[in-house]
Amino acid sequence: MGILEAIILGIIQGLTEFLPVSSSGHLEIAKAIFGNEQEDGGILMTVTLHAATALSTIVVFRKDIGVILKGLFAFKQNEELLFSLKIIVSMIPAAFIGLFFEDQIDALFDSNILLVGLMLLVTGLLLFLADKAKNTDKKAGFKEALIIGVSQAIAILPGISRSGATISTSVLLGIDRERAARFSFLMVVPLILGKMAKDLMDGEFSGDSVELMPLGIGFIAAFITGLVACTWMISLVKKSKLSWFSIYCFLIGTIAIIWALA
Repeated sequence: MGILEAIILGIIQGLTEFLPVSSSGHLEIAKAIFGNEQEDGGILMTVTLHAATALSTIVVFRKDIGVILKGLFAFKQNEELLFSLKIIVSMIPAAFIGLFFEDQIDALFDSNILLVGLMLLVTGLLLFLADKAKNTDKKAGFKEALIIGVSQAIAILPGISRSGATISTSVLLGIDRERAARFSFLMVVPLILGKMAKDLMDGEFSGDSVELMPLGIGFIAAFITGLVACTWMISLVKKSKLSWFSIYCFLIGTIAIIWALA
C-alpha cells in the first residue's frame, strides 16, 4: 500500500468513525477502488485506523474518562461507577459476536460492496427516524445500555454505521442527544482496545509483509481527522442535524448497489 492510499484511508476512517455514515463501509469501498485485498494487509490497516480513532476519542473525552476513573477508584457506589457498569453491559453483545463469530465477520470484509450498499440504506433509515424523534433529558439505564449494545453488535456489519446505529437507538429510546453521543463514543473504546490486544496475542501485527510507514501515516491521518470529526459530531447531534447524513447514506448506498450489480 502506498503513502497516498494510507492517507486517504486514514482521513476516511477519521471522518466516518464519528460521522454516522459507516467507517467500515467506506473503507471497504475505498479498498475495493484501490484493489487492496485482505491478504495484502487490509485487515491490519483497518485495525490500525480504528486504533487511531479510539485514541482520538480518548483525547476528546479525556476529562470524562478522568472523572470516571476517579469515581471508580473511590471504591463506592457513585454515578461514575454506574456509568462504567453501563458501558460494560453495552459491550457484551459486540464482544460475544467478536469472540465466537470472528471468522464469519472477517468473511464479510472482502469487498462485498452489495452488502455495504444495502446496510448503508439501513443506516440512512435509522438516522432519518432518529432525526424525527423528540429530544428529552432522559439518561441511559442498564436496559437501554444493553439495547444500545445490541445495536453496536449489529453495526459490525460493513455499511452499518456504529455511531449512527448507537446514537439513533439511544435517541429513539428517548435518551438526551448529547448523552447519547457521549455514551456512543465512549462505549467503543474498550472494544477497540480489546480487539487490538487480541490481535497482538494472535500475531496479527507480526510478519514480513507488514509495512510500517503506510500504517504510521494512516494512523496519524485518522487520529487528526478523528479529533475534528468527533467534536463536530457532538455539536451536530445536539442540533438535530442527522437528516443530512441520512440523505448521504441513501445516496452512497444506492451508488454502491448499482456498482455492485453492474
